[in-house]
Amino acid sequence: MNELGPGPSFVEHLHRDRPDLLPATAALLHADASGQVPHGTTIVAASYADGIVMAGDRRATMGNVIASRRIEKVFETDRFSVLGIAGAAGVAIDIAKLFTVELEHYEKIEGTRLSLDGKANRLASMIRANLHMAMQGMSVVPLFAGFDTHAGTGRIFSFDITGGRYEEVEHHTIGSGSPYAHGALKKLWEPGLGATAAVRVAVEALYDAADDDSATGGPDTVRKLWPVVYTVDATGAHRVEDAILADMAAAIVADRTANGRQS
Repeated sequence: MNELGPGPSFVEHLHRDRPDLLPATAALLHADASGQVPHGTTIVAASYADGIVMAGDRRATMGNVIASRRIEKVFETDRFSVLGIAGAAGVAIDIAKLFTVELEHYEKIEGTRLSLDGKANRLASMIRANLHMAMQGMSVVPLFAGFDTHAGTGRIFSFDITGGRYEEVEHHTIGSGSPYAHGALKKLWEPGLGATAAVRVAVEALYDAADDDSATGGPDTVRKLWPVVYTVDATGAHRVEDAILADMAAAIVADRTANGRQS
């Protein structure tokens, strides 16, 4: 960081002046005595003709217990990007919030928005800094996606716990329900989908994940809880309204009931 004035990285400022506020340090200070912390899953992302869609279920588990049915795991990080998180819920949510502040800080200091590649690289650095926590069982695995305004297309990035960054093609999933969601995406996704069709594919993938993975929560018609779903295109990031998701979930159930589909 430039010692003569504020630099573009808010995270570097915290490392230098307030390391106690970093997500990994906060997690150590507030860790449950039993060593168990809530974990969140499952996240899916898919490209469509005009951008990308990302969706996450609402369940967090702690061992074999449902810790929360209302957790949100997909966040709008700036106008053209979204972040989904799986893993130790407290650390993951803190990282998502800090990453959002990091992008805001950069834009204010530099007077311009980071490229999508630049955002992915910043996130990789933050995950790499959390490696010591991951080795203690408090790993955070993000899924990052956004609209590349230079290329005019949606892009999806996955990461490993060491901060390795990988660009995914077409679609990707993370979390304990990812094998089942991935299988659904392979069958349902196709090139050139419209936004509404892509949202339905993402919701169906989460539905299939919840059917086989106890840590993934499906649409809850009693509590009126639906997945958190965002689309990102040239006009920006937009959260899909609950009313739309409720109708979509009802249509999925009706279609599967009519077809006698059990799996």
